[in-house]
Amino acid sequence: MIQLIDSLFEQYASYETADIILEIVAVIFGFLSVWFSKQNKIWVFPTGMISTAIFVYLLYKWDLLGDMLINGYYFIMSVYGWYIWTRKVDATHVTPISRTSLKEKRWSVLIFVLTLIFVFFVYKINDKWHSWPAYVDTFTTAIFFVGMWLMAKRKIENWIFWIIGDIISVPLYLYKGFAFTSFQYFVFTFIAILGYLAWKKDLHKSPQTL
Repeated sequence: MIQLIDSLFEQYASYETADIILEIVAVIFGFLSVWFSKQNKIWVFPTGMISTAIFVYLLYKWDLLGDMLINGYYFIMSVYGWYIWTRKVDATHVTPISRTSLKEKRWSVLIFVLTLIFVFFVYKINDKWHSWPAYVDTFTTAIFFVGMWLMAKRKIENWIFWIIGDIISVPLYLYKGFAFTSFQYFVFTFIAILGYLAWKKDLHKSPQTL
């Protein structure tokens, strides 16, 4: 058991103490963000922005370009989502939970494909397209880009993308040597399942009031 723990956390021996603390803080705010999302609360965005801003800095230092792009995109989409979630659809109601339209599904496919192409070129330009984590990272980046866009628009299908991406990310981050972040995605998987069930239950209720 001790050997297993040592193998999970041995990579942190070479990290700066400040970076370890920042990763833990980012993970905590990441948990809060996903939990608020599951609860359909606007706090999903400010907590998520803190987490993603920290991860952009750390992932740049750790040379994980695809992951860095994901978090930079999350930050931008959090600003957009914050606006959408608080936008009134009438005098007393804000944007409600809904299902994706055919047009939005087409946009989802387009975002997925364009993200694959973009991240591929980022890896190629930086001469890092040479290992299976890069391939998986490119795929998960595309999944999360679509999921974040759908969440910002308050679409229930966003949870399906989060669940798939989270499941893939658990072993991926563990392989990369980031035990705290791997554990974060492990917990995210269960919260995402609960989030989907909670949003599905609320889907046919009256529009959300301010």
